[in-house]
This record gives sequence, C-alpha cells and structure tokens, in this order.
Amino acid sequence: MKIGLFGFLFVMWILILAGGGILVAILGPFSISGYGDLDLLLTSVLKAIIAIILVVVWILVLSKLKNWIFKKEIKY
Repeated sequence: MKIGLFGFLFVMWILILAGGGILVAILGPFSISGYGDLDLLLTSVLKAIIAIILVVVWILVLSKLKNWIFKKEIKY
C-alpha cells in the first residue's frame, strides 16, 4: 500500500510543478492587444479561465489516479 500512496503523492507533486511551469512559462507573458482599455481585462480573464481549467483537469486526473490506486489495493 505504501508504494501506491507514494506513487500518488509523486504524481501529485509532478502535476503541481508542471502546472506551475505551464502557468509561468506560457501564460505569464501572454497578452492581448488591439482592444484599447480592455486589453488588460481581457488578458486577465483569459488567463484566469485557462488556470481554472488546468486546476479542474489536475483534480480530475488525481481523482482518477486515487480511485485506481485504492481499487487496486482493496482487491489484494
């Protein structure tokens, strides 16, 4: 059971680091121009939507992984 739990924690930290890297490297310098005063607002809204989608995807992946690990552990 310890390997399953440690595997889950390892994947969780990898996803956290990958998500942070994606947000900093790709979304950080992203900007929208051509809309005048709305540039900053549109850029912020788009960055927030993408970040929320990433968080939801990460949560779904971790939930599926957790369910798979615990189902595997219960069968033994």
